Amino acid sequence: MRFSKNSFSSYDRGIEKEWILTNGRSGFSGSTIIGANSRKYHGLLIAAIKSPDERYMVLPKVEETLILNNKLYPLTSTKYIGETIEGFKNLQSFTHEGIPTYRYLACGVDIQKRVFLQYGKNTAIIEYKIKGNGQEGILKLTPFVSFRNPGECSSLDNLTFEKTITEKGFKLIPKTKKDIKINLFATSGETKDEEEIFTDYVFYDVDITSGDKCIEQYYIPGSIEIEFNGNEEKTVYFIGTIEKEIPTNIEEIVEQEEIRIEKLKNTFNDDRPIAKYLPLGADNFIVDRDSINSKTILAGYPWFLDWGRDTMIAITGLTMSTNRLEDAKDILKSFSLYEKNGLIPNMFPDFGQEPLYNTVDASLWYVKGIYDYLLYSDSEESVTFIKNEIYPTIKKIIDSYKKGTDFSIGMKDDYLIWAGDGLDQVTWMDVRVNDIVVTPRHGKPVEINALWYNALKITSLLANKFGDSEGNEYEELAIKVKNSFENKFWNEKDKCLYDVVSDNESDASIRPNQIWAVSLPFSILDREKEKAVVNTVYKELYTPYGLRSLSRNHEDYKPMYIGKLFERDMAYHQGTVWGFPLGGFLTAYCKVNDYSKESVEFVDNCLKDMESHIQDQCLCGIAEIFDGEAPHHGRGCYTQAWSVGEIIRVYYEDILGNIDKLNKVHTKLFVD
Repeated sequence: MRFSKNSFSSYDRGIEKEWILTNGRSGFSGSTIIGANSRKYHGLLIAAIKSPDERYMVLPKVEETLILNNKLYPLTSTKYIGETIEGFKNLQSFTHEGIPTYRYLACGVDIQKRVFLQYGKNTAIIEYKIKGNGQEGILKLTPFVSFRNPGECSSLDNLTFEKTITEKGFKLIPKTKKDIKINLFATSGETKDEEEIFTDYVFYDVDITSGDKCIEQYYIPGSIEIEFNGNEEKTVYFIGTIEKEIPTNIEEIVEQEEIRIEKLKNTFNDDRPIAKYLPLGADNFIVDRDSINSKTILAGYPWFLDWGRDTMIAITGLTMSTNRLEDAKDILKSFSLYEKNGLIPNMFPDFGQEPLYNTVDASLWYVKGIYDYLLYSDSEESVTFIKNEIYPTIKKIIDSYKKGTDFSIGMKDDYLIWAGDGLDQVTWMDVRVNDIVVTPRHGKPVEINALWYNALKITSLLANKFGDSEGNEYEELAIKVKNSFENKFWNEKDKCLYDVVSDNESDASIRPNQIWAVSLPFSILDREKEKAVVNTVYKELYTPYGLRSLSRNHEDYKPMYIGKLFERDMAYHQGTVWGFPLGGFLTAYCKVNDYSKESVEFVDNCLKDMESHIQDQCLCGIAEIFDGEAPHHGRGCYTQAWSVGEIIRVYYEDILGNIDKLNKVHTKLFVD
């Protein structure tokens, strides 16, 4: 994707689009297409000392100035209090094909800048290719440094370092963490020392819209001046790293990253944006978790860590549809090891702490993920793995939900699952502001019971395959759940499903949760009711980027997700559009129309609408949430795991037609 001057004709336009790179260890790099940091999370190196829990902003940016005949031409764009440096006026184009690439042109001097992160390492590499085109001059590089939590603006302590001038740059030791050494250097150029100096106050346009602190300073250790003449094409690398082993094979690292990115882009061998760019977006979320020595899935950038619910919803699209089956296996195995009382962790904490288990749906999505893994992998080895290492966990989940477990989760006399009590928030609509439960869903939530039915069906299939005599019991219970579900949840008046039912009342709020009663593999409704649900969801909740969390016709509907945290929390599930339920809707639409040519074309057109988003805000990503009303501006995390994962899954299964292949594997495994 390429953006020219009309995309950054002003500073405000130039910060509308942003990019992110990641290193597989939850470290990342991100900025805008003009290189201006518009939020405190933007920086060239956000390093992960312990992945993913301990991250630090190390290198917010490098200020670049071209010096020709003693005249200064800024390439950097930065908004300070009272002044904006408009380096974007010397920017000719920005390109992102997996590698953020800036091309500057000033008085005939052509400079191309590319940004890389070394995979698996906390090392940022900025490549400069300089063409003098008959002129000699200097490219001055001035690193801006900090050492802080990525979500907090700097204090003086974060800007205090022990500094050593090295042959090619600087070595800095942060005052707040003296076992860390920050090395900043270039492969050529002259190091210029300076007195202790700080930048003016930098202003973050995005952060002020959410009421967060939005100004801070950076530390400047000095600069590096790179001379060039008009008869050469010069390539120079600037490196920022906290690794103990300082990299020397820079060109080799760059080449390896180019190869890795090209492979990701060719995951589907399809040039359409959704096929080429979303595998890059998917790769961002699959990272190491040091505390369990395993892969995990981060929920969203720039601030979320790994959450069990998000992981299990995203895992099929992020890992299986992209043929990363070993990653899927690693993640499923790790979560199985941490099952407790039938619950898998909602969140893994830091070293030495207990996981948090406050979720009713993660375990049920986990069972669905196991089923998907068997279909996608289609191997005897996978069947053996599930039988020996995972199936006992699945049985514990089913048994615990039947008997009752933590957070008031358990099966009632009508065979449906009840969840939550008091201030518990155990479904994905889990916002609580102090003692205010914004979307109370205590009772029998619709998606939980659709998942419960599917978990029973899957467990029955596995039991029969593995020779477990309890298979028939699981099937008989599933039938009872289905009968009770249709009796309790069908809302004849609105031709859809109640969102939550309890002993005394039913919540008729039209929300997206009901779509999973249709989209999940095992149907809990008859076809006519499924079609009615899809039609109601389409009419009341559909937008091009996701489903509204509440119908616009409801008195509590909030059209915009803006303002201070309290205002945003009150709107989070009250009309705000969520990206990930769109996957369920699109699959359900194909399903109720028997995957007709017309239904697949409809879904394909919906994905084309989403293709505009992945080239419009966070490049190669899909936002967590959007405003309920047009133009549906992206909000929250600028790229979210389950948003990306569900769209990849729909593309792979429903558009590419692989649902037929998966159904054949199901028949081979469980029917033949």
